[in-house]
Amino acid sequence: MSDLFAPHEPEGMQAKRPLADRLRPQTLADVTGQAHLTGEDGALRRMIDSGSLGSMIFWGPPGTGKTTVARLLSGETGLAFEQISAIFSGVADLKKVFETARTRRMSGRQTLLFVDEIHRFNRAQQDSFLPVMEDGTIILVGATTENPSFELNAALLSRARVLTFRSHDEESLRELLGRAEATEGKPLPLDEDARASLVRMADGDGRAALTLAEEVWRAARKGETFDVAGLQDVVQRRAPVYDKGQDGHYNLISALHKAVRGSDPDAALYYLCRMFDAGEDPLYLGRRLVRMAVEDIGLADPQALVVCNAAKDAYDYLGSPEGELALAQACVYLATAPKSNAVYMAYKAAMRAAKQNGSLLPPKHILNAPTKLMKGEGYGDGYRYDHDEPDAFSGQDYFPEKMGRQKFYDPPERGFERDIRKRLEWWDKLRKERGGDR
Repeated sequence: MSDLFAPHEPEGMQAKRPLADRLRPQTLADVTGQAHLTGEDGALRRMIDSGSLGSMIFWGPPGTGKTTVARLLSGETGLAFEQISAIFSGVADLKKVFETARTRRMSGRQTLLFVDEIHRFNRAQQDSFLPVMEDGTIILVGATTENPSFELNAALLSRARVLTFRSHDEESLRELLGRAEATEGKPLPLDEDARASLVRMADGDGRAALTLAEEVWRAARKGETFDVAGLQDVVQRRAPVYDKGQDGHYNLISALHKAVRGSDPDAALYYLCRMFDAGEDPLYLGRRLVRMAVEDIGLADPQALVVCNAAKDAYDYLGSPEGELALAQACVYLATAPKSNAVYMAYKAAMRAAKQNGSLLPPKHILNAPTKLMKGEGYGDGYRYDHDEPDAFSGQDYFPEKMGRQKFYDPPERGFERDIRKRLEWWDKLRKERGGDR
C-alpha cells in the first residue's frame, strides 16, 4: 500500500496504550495492595514455592489485580494461559477451551484457565468445569466481585480455594500514582489536597486511580496545577463525602440500620440517601437491607426478604440512578414492617446447642434404614408419617434422646408471627395429648 493512503495521525497524537495497561505488573512482586497474597509470605507465593498450584476463586472488588495476578501465576509456573469471560462465553466456548486444554495436556503442558465474572455462569455451566478440574486438564482461576458462597455451586467451591482480594488502601494507591509519575516522567499537576482527593475518588480501585491520573495529565496546560475544585471540574467526579474504610461509613450504616429497626422510615430514607450521595456502592446497601429483613423483621412479615431481593435485582437491571429508587422502596418497606428478631435469636440459640451437642445422633426412629443391618439395629422403628396422622401431625420427638425437647423459637404477638404462634401452641397441645413430649 502506498504511504499516500496510510492513516495519518497529528504529531503528538499517536496511539498510546492506556496508562493502566503500561503499568501492569510484570512479576507478582510488583503487585501492590495484595501483600497477603503476593508478598513473600503470601498464600500465592507459598503455593508457587511448593510447586503445587490448585484451582482458586479470586474474590474482590474491581481494580484490585485479579486478572493481572492470574496471568502472572501462569508465567511463574510455566502453565499455558487461557482467558474467557462468563459475560461473553457460552457452552460452545467452554467446550472449545476444554478440548484445547486436553490436547495441550497430552503434550505435557497444563492449562491455567482464567474465567472472569465466573458468577455469571449458570449452575449447569459451572458444573461443566468439574470433570476437567478433577482430571487435571485445567487449573481453574475464577474471578468474581460477588460473594462466592451465594453465587457459586457448592461442588465447584469444594474443589477451589477462595482467595480474597482487598481494595487498595491510600498507601497502595499513592504508590501506584508514584509509579505513574515515574513512567510518564513528570509529576501530576495537583496540589496536595487535590492529590488526596483523587485517591479518594478512586475508591480503592487501582485501575480507576490510573485512569483519573491520565485524565488530569490530558487536561492540564503547561505550568497549570489543579486544586480540589479544579480536579473535580476536570474529571467531572466528586470525591466521596466519607472514606468507606473509616468511621463515616460505619456510622451511617449503623444509623440506617437502627432507623429501620426503630420503624422510622423518614430517618431511614435520610441515611440511605446520605450514603447514595457519598458514593456508596448501592449493591452494598442492598445487601445490608437484606440483612435487616432477616434480622429485624423476620417472619413478622415474610415478604420483607422477598421485597429486598427484588429491589437488589431491580437495581442490577436498571443500574444507577434509576435502580436506587427500588432500594429506597425496600428501605421504607422494612421501616414500616412489623418487627421481630425471634428467628434471629432462635438461630443463635440453636447454633449454641449445635456446638454443645454436635456429637449426639438423631433418634433412631427418624433415621432411614436402607439396609437389612440398619433395620435390625432399629433404624426407622416406630416412625409415624405425619401426613397419615390426624391433623397431619404425629407429635413425635425429633431431638437426640440425650438432649430432650428444646425451645429456641418464641414468636411474638406481632404481624404474621401472631398466626405462627397460634399454630405452634396448637401443635404443642396436640403433642402433649399424643405423648410426644418427653
